[in-house]
Amino acid sequence: MCFSIQNKNMERKITGVAALMGMTAIILGAFGAHALKKYLSVAELTTFETGVKYQLYHALFLLFLGLNTTLSEKVKKTIFQLVIFGVLFFSGSIYLLATKTITGLNFKPVGIVTPIGGALLIGAWALLFWNVLKKKQ
Repeated sequence: MCFSIQNKNMERKITGVAALMGMTAIILGAFGAHALKKYLSVAELTTFETGVKYQLYHALFLLFLGLNTTLSEKVKKTIFQLVIFGVLFFSGSIYLLATKTITGLNFKPVGIVTPIGGALLIGAWALLFWNVLKKKQ
């Protein structure tokens, strides 16, 4: 019974974060398309949009993860953490780098975390892939 309750709490947490991440991706996308359009170059807007797309893709990934019943709670938790930090590092750094002309702040040093975030996201997908392969055996 305890495992079932813990599992439901993890599913609820993952699904809630997926919804929040998806909602903020839509808000940021609209903000970029309307408010930032006046201030950023086409290249900067495209960069900002990349951050939004990856955030939205991974919100959907978390939604899938939260609803998935074939993975253990430990695997779900690890994938969840990889996605959270991956999106924060990848999309977060992209948002900062793309908007440096409006903020006037040099976020170039933050750019080092972009590939780290990408690697974390790849790791989350790889962990899912590995666990799906293991289930077949």
